[in-house]
Amino acid sequence: MATRTRRPERRADALSRERIVEAAVEMLDAAGESGLTFRALAARLRTGPGAIYWHVANKDELLVAATDAVLTRAIAAEPSDGTPEDAVRALALGVFDAIDAHPWAGTQLARLPSQPTMLRIFERIGQQVRALGVPAAARFASASALLNYILGVAGQNAANARSVEPGTDRGEVLAAVADLWADLDPAEYPFAHEVATQLRDHDDREQFLAGIDLILAGIEALW
Repeated sequence: MATRTRRPERRADALSRERIVEAAVEMLDAAGESGLTFRALAARLRTGPGAIYWHVANKDELLVAATDAVLTRAIAAEPSDGTPEDAVRALALGVFDAIDAHPWAGTQLARLPSQPTMLRIFERIGQQVRALGVPAAARFASASALLNYILGVAGQNAANARSVEPGTDRGEVLAAVADLWADLDPAEYPFAHEVATQLRDHDDREQFLAGIDLILAGIEALW
């Protein structure tokens, strides 16, 4: 007697775009962009690929939606008090921490600069630049400098994290690089030789915020 192959159990609850995006985020966190396929996603959701295509047209659209989901949560809370500088720092840290937790999101933001998430971040920064009293003619340059720094540093930090094996001790990596810098010829690399100790002990978030403060101080001094 022929045996019938058992089909994978299908979901009993209705599939939604939100659930698809949530599952995509989980898969991206676990395996990166290469691990996200519609076939694997359909298996995770216990449905057919066609049901997913009903909600999401293609992988690019899904990546945009996943990036939007993690960044929107990070910048959802808008401070009701404090200074414009405080608001910029809070927004910057929200983006930094979100990309640190979801490194693939930094790549997606850089790949699609016109996506809605980017515009919302830029708008929030621009509103605070206006609140600082920056003249209208200088607001675009000021807001762009902050946006490019935030995304650039957050993205580079995420790229550094992806360049090492999972579970690698950050302190050991920094110590190795610091030792390399310390061994450089001080005549040829005087600055790198000088700051090797600071590299060994630095905190990424503190250094990131120090850069934000430098840009804010420059904006205020110029305008």
